[in-house]
Amino acid sequence: MLRALAIIWLIGGLNWVVMKTANTYFPPILFVTWRFGTGALILLTVAYLRKIPLPDKKFLPWIFLTGILMIVLNNIAAQVGMKTISAGMAAVLNYTAPLWTAILAHFTLNERLTRRKIFGIFTALLGLYVLMGLQGVDDLSAAFIIILGAIVMAVSNIIVKLKLSKQNMIQLTTWQMVFGAIVLVVYTSLVPQGEINWCLPAVLCVIYNGLLASALAFFLWNYVLTHIEASSASIATLVAPVVGVLGGVVILGEPFTIQIVVGMILIFAGILIVVKKRGAK
Repeated sequence: MLRALAIIWLIGGLNWVVMKTANTYFPPILFVTWRFGTGALILLTVAYLRKIPLPDKKFLPWIFLTGILMIVLNNIAAQVGMKTISAGMAAVLNYTAPLWTAILAHFTLNERLTRRKIFGIFTALLGLYVLMGLQGVDDLSAAFIIILGAIVMAVSNIIVKLKLSKQNMIQLTTWQMVFGAIVLVVYTSLVPQGEINWCLPAVLCVIYNGLLASALAFFLWNYVLTHIEASSASIATLVAPVVGVLGGVVILGEPFTIQIVVGMILIFAGILIVVKKRGAK
């Protein structure tokens, strides 16, 4: 389990650098379409080679719904919100998903939202805020859109736990991504998105996002989500921004500051508070 989370942290964190680069070559939502379209094709190939059958019809509505929530709405909300607020603030708002997941899990999954969990979640979110070095939000409507996207992601997490936890993970991830990609292709076909500047870096961004940040990372996320508490799984994703910031320091030469250190300490402290079992020493 820890290895799966570590891969998610590494891929998701470094993807901040890749996505920042991709914005140079792609209109935002068009890049999301290429990302998940590529991921869907890769997963379909894997499912075909491994002779994984189509999902049972009774699960298709739930797979379709989680694909729309997780793949389409969450990512479009983040991309649209980033048009008028900083990428860092957008990340903070998007990473409120663990809070919403914990709240929903309290009422639907019998995962008790204790004072310890609440304290840990807010400690980690405070650390994320410090890590990004943020001030305020000028466009409240954009912030609201991104928060809605985070809530949508939380709803998807709960549905997966309730309805889809027994599914083959490759089968589940494949068809979530296929349904999401189809909706994205239809949307970008109907709504003009702008031009793509195709070049080697653009192709590499698509490959990284399609193969690693989409196909592999979402498969591992479904695996983690179905094996541990939804609230604990969600709060654990906050390690990814830490990796992203450190990746920016190492790869992009961004400054390493005291606020990064403080933010990292708060995030890891919050995660430990949430995942620590009652009575553990």
